[in-house]
Amino acid sequence: MTSGKKTKATRNSVAAARSSVVASKPKPWGTIIAVIAVLGLAGGVFGYAYSQIHANNVKEAALAKWKPSDTNKDPSTALAGIVIKEYKGSRHVEPTQRVAYDQTPAFGGPHDAQWADCTGVVYDKAVRTENMVHGLEHGAVWIAYNPDQVKDDALTKLKTKVEGIPYMMLSPFPGLDKPVSLQSWGHQLKVDNADDERVDQFISSLLRNPNVYPEVGASCENTAFLSNPAPFVAEKPGADAVPMDGGKDDSVTEGQPQNPSTPPASGSASTPPSS
Repeated sequence: MTSGKKTKATRNSVAAARSSVVASKPKPWGTIIAVIAVLGLAGGVFGYAYSQIHANNVKEAALAKWKPSDTNKDPSTALAGIVIKEYKGSRHVEPTQRVAYDQTPAFGGPHDAQWADCTGVVYDKAVRTENMVHGLEHGAVWIAYNPDQVKDDALTKLKTKVEGIPYMMLSPFPGLDKPVSLQSWGHQLKVDNADDERVDQFISSLLRNPNVYPEVGASCENTAFLSNPAPFVAEKPGADAVPMDGGKDDSVTEGQPQNPSTPPASGSASTPPSS
C-alpha cells in the first residue's frame, strides 16, 4: 500500500515537473519572425510580378489598335504629327557619296548599298545617315535623339525600347530640331520627350509592317558594319550630292553578291552583300 502510494505520488511529481518544463520553455521567436519575413518577401515578389504582368497587359491592350491588320494596313496615319512621304526603294550610292535628303533625319530615298545593323542596336555615336536609311528599307524603326537634350533617365527609356529588339536601332543625331525623332521607311514622327505615348504607337504601327517598306523579308544583321560603323557627317551635303531622284537603281540586282575584289572605301565597314 505504502509502496503503491509512493509510486503514484512519484508519477504525479514527474508529470508536474514535465508540465513545468514545457510551460517554461521559451517560444522560438527567431524562427517565427524569419518565417513571417520569408512569407512577406514572397508575397511582395508575387505582388510585384502580378503588377508588372497587369501593367504589360494594359499596355498591350492600349496598343491593340496600333497594330497593322487587313482592315488597317497603316495605323500610323492616325498619329498626330506624323509625316508620310512616298520614296522609291533600291537606289544606292557609293560609300564616299552624300545624298541631298529632303528631310532631317532622312527616312527614305537613295542610300548606301550597305545597311546599318538594326538588330536592336544602340549606337553610342552618331552614324552616317545613308547607312541608317538602308536599315529603314528593311523594315526597321530608327529612333534618333538630340544628345544635348536627351540624357540620363530619358535616354535609358529610349534604350529600353530598342536594345536587343530585332529591327530596332537608336543613335544620337547632333543638331536635331526636336529631342526625339522616330523614322521608318516613308514615315517620321518628332516628339518632345521619351514618355510620349506616340513613341510606342509609332513602333507598334510600323516596325516590320509589310505594307509600308520595300524589302519585306530582308535581314537587319550586318555584323561587319556593327564592328566599324560609318561615322556621321555634320556638314551639309555639297553641290555634288546625289539628288533625291538619283542613285543607282539596284532593284534588279538587289540581293545579289557584290564583287568580292572591290575593297570597302576608307573609313567604311567591310560588309556582306547588299540587299
